[in-house]
Amino acid sequence: MEILIKELKQDITKLNGKYGLSTEVLDNLYSVYPFNKFEYIISHLIAEKVLSLEQYLEIRNAYLRRNKFLYVFEITAPRTFGETWAQQHLNELVPELDRPSKDFDPDYVGQYDFWYKDISIEIKASRAVMRKGCDTLLEKALSFNSKLGFDMNFQQIKPNCAKVFVWIGVWRDTIKYWVLSSNEIKNNKYFSKGQHRGNIGEGQLWIKDTNIQEFEKYLVHPRDILKAIKKKAK
Repeated sequence: MEILIKELKQDITKLNGKYGLSTEVLDNLYSVYPFNKFEYIISHLIAEKVLSLEQYLEIRNAYLRRNKFLYVFEITAPRTFGETWAQQHLNELVPELDRPSKDFDPDYVGQYDFWYKDISIEIKASRAVMRKGCDTLLEKALSFNSKLGFDMNFQQIKPNCAKVFVWIGVWRDTIKYWVLSSNEIKNNKYFSKGQHRGNIGEGQLWIKDTNIQEFEKYLVHPRDILKAIKKKAK
């Protein structure tokens, strides 16, 4: 988004104030679905031949390349994102994972998400969002190399309910995967116990721009997720 705004502000200056457009307009113009400040600015730039249709398509395609996972931020329901999208996404990457049932584990009562050869696996997902400013998830969504501070909250973590945890972190332009054992979560200094009163053993963990480097040792490539799950289970 930062790149798109910078490009449009450069083009706005070429209008020399015509239509009352200025770089400040892009910052302050109110958006109403399906109309927004970007289509308002772009339509004027095309009308004044500051932008050709071909140039507009180039800008659009470059934006889509930079924001290929922005659609994930459009999922507003937490359960839909955390369960439906995240679990399906991981299962597509690692089809060897089975949906749990009492056939695999007689004690299963919904406490984890996947099963693989006696390994119980819990999935948690979160999105990197701007710490300050903006209202919607789409507006707060950040690219991985953004200089802005971000928050990523993994909630309702119950280390005793699974042997291995897979965390999925989503940015506008990339997805990262961390694989941790239950003990690694319990002993992590950022794990905060007691997220909800009365839920013993449940907590949350925040990954931020200030501590993400400390989780690099848990990062895995998508092709190595299953290998990491088996290793952490030991």
